Amino acid sequence: MKSGNVFPLVLVMALLVPLSSAVRAQGPTYKLGRTPTPEEVKAWDIAIGPEGKELPPGSGTAKEGAKIYAQKCAQCHGPTGETASPSGRLNPLVGGKGTLTNPTHAVRSIGSFYPFATTLWDYINRAMPRNEAGSLSPDEVYAVTAFLLYRNDIIQESDVIDAKSLPKIQMPNRKGFVPPRPEWKPGVAKPFGQYP
Repeated sequence: MKSGNVFPLVLVMALLVPLSSAVRAQGPTYKLGRTPTPEEVKAWDIAIGPEGKELPPGSGTAKEGAKIYAQKCAQCHGPTGETASPSGRLNPLVGGKGTLTNPTHAVRSIGSFYPFATTLWDYINRAMPRNEAGSLSPDEVYAVTAFLLYRNDIIQESDVIDAKSLPKIQMPNRKGFVPPRPEWKPGVAKPFGQYP
């Protein structure tokens, strides 16, 4: 080994020694942390699955959602949701149906990409509006969800969206994701290219 190559090795070793001590210090010997209370777990456990079992009571329509969207969403997503944000960081919310088959012109929007309507509700509930995440009531989230589903031609403007109706909505890309093979089990690597 040349003498010029020894310095990087020594430097890496010198950095790893304190790091390994820090990792060992996080062990149970020091009794750091505590078990969260049921109330804390409930506050963190806000994910909504495809079946919608976790959806709260409430309801909304596209007409109600249009007003909320104009007040709380349009400044980032545009008045109609059909264009990408001015910064280019946000995809359009509306349109793009059928574009996923064209890799150079695919538009990943609610109507073209989302497999479940409950995913939309979940995301709006936990992350929107951007600077006030989680500030919308369940009724407002249902209404904005209904508005965006209506704008994507998935529901009618007068349809009422609630915990029972939302999981039943068939999204255009519902079958666009590849499920694991039936014999596959978590923790077992799937052979490359083997899909149903």
